[in-house]
Amino acid sequence: MAIQMRNKRDTQFSMASMSDMVFLLLIFFMLTSTLVAPNAIKLLLPTSESKTMSKQTVTVYINKARNIYVDERRVDPANLENVLYGLISNEREASVVLRADKTAPVQDIVVVIDAVNGINNKHGTKHKVILATKPPR
Repeated sequence: MAIQMRNKRDTQFSMASMSDMVFLLLIFFMLTSTLVAPNAIKLLLPTSESKTMSKQTVTVYINKARNIYVDERRVDPANLENVLYGLISNEREASVVLRADKTAPVQDIVVVIDAVNGINNKHGTKHKVILATKPPR
């Protein structure tokens, strides 16, 4: 007497659960990639206890080699005011976030502040410069 099984095994593989996993991973990586804002320019920011948050319009970087970048594009200090005005000309009160390396000379920081003040004086705007810092450990 041969023993027969009542339930037959299905030898086909269901791809439905695999596609669910792929979509979940896709959503996870899309969300985490928007949360990470990598800095293409390596800086050691100065530390500070104060916390001032602002909506940034333009980011200006000064690295320890004294190079000035506007939104990751290298800019000559003599042309800085024109480049900044091209980016913030349609706003009345823009925030320029200055990310300067802690070894950068104060004169380079003053160049950026003077460029924004020059735009404010010429066009009657109220743009401001915010110095980015990192919290102390």
